[in-house]
Amino acid sequence: MSAEPEIFVPETKNITARWNGKKGSIIPILQEVQHAFGYLPDKAMEVISEETKVPLAELYGVATFYAQFHLEPRGRHIIRVCRGTACHVRGSLGILERVKSELGLSDLSATTPDLRFTLEPVSCIGACGLAPCVMVDDETHGRLSTDKIHEMLAKYE
Repeated sequence: MSAEPEIFVPETKNITARWNGKKGSIIPILQEVQHAFGYLPDKAMEVISEETKVPLAELYGVATFYAQFHLEPRGRHIIRVCRGTACHVRGSLGILERVKSELGLSDLSATTPDLRFTLEPVSCIGACGLAPCVMVDDETHGRLSTDKIHEMLAKYE
């Protein structure tokens, strides 16, 4: 069993109970649990497995297949750096590296220790005319340069 606290157990059991016996319930259960906790804690995954009788390996298979699911805690603000062609040509790699530097992130960590930010390089934001661009939560910041990154991040508490 996981070393995570038992705080995830009651809410996870409540969620799985609402879906008891319904076919096709695994994805909705995972979505609800992630909504409740912000990610899919190991302990919650164990409870889902026990309550639904779906093997834990199968649950992790689903959770790792779909990009919408997250197995680690995420920051309050999600930063998406566009890596599409237009953004790449206009310097998005430098933008990405500056964001990492400003946040003190390495290639091994995507979330700041204070859970303020999570960094996600993405294939395309769909704002090619604003390249290079970054989205923070639902706000798009376009025509960026590396010297604008500090000011952009300072807006988010």
